[in-house]
Parts: sequence; C-alpha cells; structure tokens
Amino acid sequence: MKLTAADIVIETLDTSGPLPMALLLLADPSEKMIQSYIYRSRIYVAVKAEQTIGICVVSTDDADHWEIRNLAVEEAFQGQGLGQLLLQHVIIEASKHQVPHLLIGTANSSVGQLYLYQKMGFDISSIRKNFFLEHYDTPLVENGIPCKHMIMLEMTLR
Repeated sequence: MKLTAADIVIETLDTSGPLPMALLLLADPSEKMIQSYIYRSRIYVAVKAEQTIGICVVSTDDADHWEIRNLAVEEAFQGQGLGQLLLQHVIIEASKHQVPHLLIGTANSSVGQLYLYQKMGFDISSIRKNFFLEHYDTPLVENGIPCKHMIMLEMTLR
C-alpha cells in the first residue's frame, strides 16, 4: 500500500532535542559523517501517528545550492512513496526560499536511489571519485557492489 500525503505530517525537527540516529544511520552508516553536517542543516521528518518514519536532512548554507545530505525511511515503510513525499516537500521548501538548485548524492551502488532521484527530476551532474573509500573507515557494500564513488545529481528549480 502506498502512503499518501494525508497519512503523513512532514515537520521541521529542532536539533536541540534528541536526533533519530537509528533512522539517520539507515542512509549514512557513519555517525561521524552525520555529526559533520547535521547541526548546520534543516531537518524534515515524516510522522505517522506520532511515530517518526522518515527523515530528510538538507544543508542550506549555500544560497544557490541546497544539498540533501541524508534521506531515510524506516524499513517497514520503504517502497510506499515516503521518500518521494519527502523529496517533494524539500523541492517546495527550496522553491519558497528561491533556491535555484538542489543537489543530492548517493553511492555508485545505490541503484534504487539513483532511480528515484532521476524519476523525481534530478540529473547526474558529477562524480566524486573514491568518496566512500576516502571518507569512511570501513568498506561499504550495497547490492553486492562496493561503494566507491559518490554520484551527484542536481535539479534546477528556476
């Protein structure tokens, strides 16, 4: 069953309270990396019946480019359109703030994410070679493929 916007409330999370670290770690397995961007970002959470089931962290320190740094959905709710709802929310927020470009990056091995981001209108813009080899202490493997490179995608909003 696909979730709809009527099932979900998307709200901004205040970083002075506890962070849903288990949820954040689904998208970025390094708490050290999460700590490097979380406190200088906007955090949007998807809530269903008072349970946080999705999160989207967006760095907004560049007025021309907001970068989506973490997008995660609780495993029980994956495949139901929640990632798409969160992305749509961020696109609307960036448009309201007249941000001309949205960026999002994912591993070369993240085939599902690459599909979703391109389906939503993001285009591959660059590759950060060896990003995961240089920034993560342990090797990462996803879908049986070693995570080596960060594929960057961009959406132009105006």
